[in-house]
Amino acid sequence: MLTTIYDTTLHPSNIIHNQVSNSSFDTKKEKMNLLTDEIRGKSEVYNGDEICQAKSKELLLEINLPNGLLPLKDIEECGYHRESGFVWLKQKASYTHKFEKVDRLVTYGTEVTATVEVGKIKKLTGVKVKELLVWLPLHEIQLDDPPTGKITFRAITGLFRTFPASAFEIEEEQVKDVKEENKDQVKEAEAPAATAAAVEVKEV
Repeated sequence: MLTTIYDTTLHPSNIIHNQVSNSSFDTKKEKMNLLTDEIRGKSEVYNGDEICQAKSKELLLEINLPNGLLPLKDIEECGYHRESGFVWLKQKASYTHKFEKVDRLVTYGTEVTATVEVGKIKKLTGVKVKELLVWLPLHEIQLDDPPTGKITFRAITGLFRTFPASAFEIEEEQVKDVKEENKDQVKEAEAPAATAAAVEVKEV
């Protein structure tokens, strides 16, 4: 069934195309692209909230997307398979975040997966946005090409909304704080290893 809803606040075309079918809601098919042992073995994998927060923001900047698109909390693990662009993040519990500048609620599940490329996140799973009284699974996020300063979010139903990309940016000072925390964590992790190596040399 094809339903067209007119809304003057949305995309420049002022039209939301909402294609609804039984198969559209079948997110299980997307799970076929989930983490496998082979992908994991060839991926950059990190554990712990602080370092995963830093790495997720670094990745978003690397692919030219706003660094505040993934505001997860208590991340336990994250990984990036560069060859395929497959990314995953695992957090302790689902988290609902409000993007104040666009007045939108977004829920991030305990596991978020996606395939990324420059300017685009696709095959997204584990993320839902609230539209009116309904939570819709997000499927794709993409910057306008050529650049217009806008970013478009597409639900798995086909519905889309476009907002200023700047609404999803985190202030530079906040990013610096995360990076400093990450550096301290790495130093603490390296210190015991360095001490052990020194002791081993003395024994020889």
